[in-house]
Amino acid sequence: MRVNVNDNENIIGTLVLPLWQGVESLDDNACTGLHRVLRSQIETVLIDGDFKAKSGSVMTLRGTEGGKAILVGLGKPEKADSNSVRNAGAGVISHRKRSDGTDLTVRFHDVDVALMSAFVEGMILRDYKYDHYKTKGADDEEEEGDLSVEITCEEDKVEALKAASELSAQVASGVFLARDLGNCPPNDLYPMAYAHKAIEWAKDLPNVNVNIITYDEAISLGMGGLVGVGMGSERKPCMVIFEMNPKEAGPSPCIVGKGITFDTGGISIKPSPNMDEMKYDMHGSATVFGVMQALAATGWQERVVAITCMAENMPSSNALRPGDVITTYSGKTVEVLNTDAEGRLVLSDGLCKAGEMNVSYIIDLATLTGAIVVALGHEATGMWTNDDQLRDSLKTASDACDELIWPMPMLPQFEKEMTDSKIADVRNLGAGRAGGSNTAAAFLKQFVPKRGEGEDAEDIPWAHLDIAGTAWGAKSNKLVPHGATGIHVRTLHKLITGQ
Repeated sequence: MRVNVNDNENIIGTLVLPLWQGVESLDDNACTGLHRVLRSQIETVLIDGDFKAKSGSVMTLRGTEGGKAILVGLGKPEKADSNSVRNAGAGVISHRKRSDGTDLTVRFHDVDVALMSAFVEGMILRDYKYDHYKTKGADDEEEEGDLSVEITCEEDKVEALKAASELSAQVASGVFLARDLGNCPPNDLYPMAYAHKAIEWAKDLPNVNVNIITYDEAISLGMGGLVGVGMGSERKPCMVIFEMNPKEAGPSPCIVGKGITFDTGGISIKPSPNMDEMKYDMHGSATVFGVMQALAATGWQERVVAITCMAENMPSSNALRPGDVITTYSGKTVEVLNTDAEGRLVLSDGLCKAGEMNVSYIIDLATLTGAIVVALGHEATGMWTNDDQLRDSLKTASDACDELIWPMPMLPQFEKEMTDSKIADVRNLGAGRAGGSNTAAAFLKQFVPKRGEGEDAEDIPWAHLDIAGTAWGAKSNKLVPHGATGIHVRTLHKLITGQ
């Protein structure tokens, strides 16, 4: 989508007219350049109550000599917020038909810059499709070009809206990359394929280094979590380490992502229904890559580190077995009770590696448990943390982006449950189904690295985000047409940059 912001009176293509609820006539300032026939038709549907402009409502007026218009309801001014207006913008794109054309003019009047910016961001984020594998036949309709959107508003708001729209487009490039990675079929996106994409991406960025820890190197380093999960597949695991602006002084933020490119469950194999969705089990790593792209697009100049733990969890004669004990990169041993609790194993090595990278805090993202979907549905991401300040900062950033994060409890009993193995330091499964997302977080906490030595050592600030309910299948998320959501690219960009 190409977006241009100006204050001129021209209407190019289909007019998009955001309206407040209760408006029965158009202000003369909003109608400059509008054909009198189209204006009459718009005012008729407003006066007759055919379009009440309730929040999220959309009506298209076609077939008049005055052109076409899409009316968009913003709801009542006193109840409008960034989320409702952002969804209204997304509704324009989901409602648009081929016959409306690819040229749109959005005319704002009497809307503040923050809400206009949210509306434009909604349009940008919804304008996404993943059709790389669709073939076109000779009889198919000619493929549409990209959307071209002219945004018009009052002169004194143009520069601020232009800057906000440009930022939204830059950050959206990271969201779209994360969605592309999540939606890519697992026969084409496997651990080393992800690594190669990262290497190719970094070639054009002089301020980004990408290093790969291969399968053989992971074995020699003692990364038993990563190796154990991925050794049953022909497509071997790897760890991908991004470092942006490496010459800048640390300590720096570190984002760690679970990257299971396909999860059969291993020997503890999953039931077959909906197993195709397990291509999304690498969305933590997709978000990590998307965050780095967003930071690159917005020209971030400070150091940021990111680590993705890539593996394919397959059953085979040399796959990890229930009952095995593995030694992780930290040196701690883990009794494997279920090979489908694999994400926490690869993350144990990623978290430990993060401790070597001179970091200020660590945030991991993982489609870790079905239990979090039971707890929070598809509406919110669960968060566990050892640091109140990091919790509050993450919550503030997520609220600003309307990507809801919900704090969850890290109770001592959960940690006790995960450290009561009779034969190893830690077990990879709780004693029962109760509190499954909490025990998974408690497992990860055992591998959070410390800063300092001896009795003075303290845990590095850390937060775990379980995105199993928000990474895909969120039908209530109006910003996503289908599939992977690119969740928390915007949140983490906001957290790191403040923008």
